[in-house]
Amino acid sequence: MRKPDWLKISLGNNATFATTGKIIQGNKLHTICQSGKCPNLGECWNKGTATFMIAGDICTRSCKFCNTQTGKPLPLDRQEPARIAESVKEMTLKHVIITSVDRDDLPDYGAGHWAETIRTIKSVNPSVTMEVLIPDFRGNKKLLDLIIREQPEIISHNMETVKRLTPTVRSVANYDTSLSVLAHIASSGIATKSGIMLGLGEKKHEILELFDDLLCYNCKLLSIGQYLQPSRKNIPVSEYIHPDIFNEYRIIAEEKGFKNVRSAPLVRSSYHSIDFLQR
Repeated sequence: MRKPDWLKISLGNNATFATTGKIIQGNKLHTICQSGKCPNLGECWNKGTATFMIAGDICTRSCKFCNTQTGKPLPLDRQEPARIAESVKEMTLKHVIITSVDRDDLPDYGAGHWAETIRTIKSVNPSVTMEVLIPDFRGNKKLLDLIIREQPEIISHNMETVKRLTPTVRSVANYDTSLSVLAHIASSGIATKSGIMLGLGEKKHEILELFDDLLCYNCKLLSIGQYLQPSRKNIPVSEYIHPDIFNEYRIIAEEKGFKNVRSAPLVRSSYHSIDFLQR
C-alpha cells in the first residue's frame, strides 16, 4: 500500500544530527533508532537525543514486526555501560531512554547487564531521568526486581498488539506474560508504561480490551503508533490508520483512566519520552 501524506518524516540535516551520530559511532554504541528503522530518527537526532540499545544488536527472537537482526548474539560487552554513561554526559542529556535486544541465550536473560547500565548512567549523570524499555525476562520476577531496584523513573514493556495477534506478530513473547511483567512493575510504585502498534489487523473491541487489561494491572502510561513494515521480510501493513482515529483512541484511553497517552501515526515507544514524566 502507498503511504499516506500523514506519514511523511523529517530527515536529519543539522549540526546536532551530525554530532549525535558522531558520538554514537565514536563510542561504538547501538540505537534502536537505526536498528529498528525508526521514522523519527531525523527529528530526534536533530534535537540531540537517541534511544540506546544495549546487550548488542543481535536478538535471540524473531518478531515479525521488528527489523533488528536475529541470530546468535556476541558475548556481552562489559564496557558498554560505561560508554553509554559517558555518551549521555557528552550529549548533555537530561532524559535518557534505554532499550535492548532479547538475550534468551544468557542465564539471566541480560537483566544483570541492564541493572549495571542503569546504575552506571546514574552514577556518572546523577541528575538524569530515565525510561527503560525492557524485555519480558520470561516473566521472572526476581530478574525484574534487579531493574526495579535501580529505580529508573519509568519502566516500560510493550504489549505491541492485541491478544489475538500476539502469537502471529511476536516471537516467544506471550500476552499474559507481558501483562504479568507490567503488573509486577506497577506494584513497585514505579511509573509503568506500555506501547502498541495499529495497522496489523486488530479490531476496535480488541484494542479496548487491551486498554482494560493494562488498567487492570495499573499500567497508566501508553503510546500508540502506526505499524510500518521495515522490510519485505516483516509482516505487511494491514491498514494505515487515519490520525483522527489515533486521536479517538487517545480520548478513549484517557477517559478510561490512563494518566498520559501519546497516540499518533508516528508515535513510537520512546517518542517524546520525557513528556511522560509531566503528569
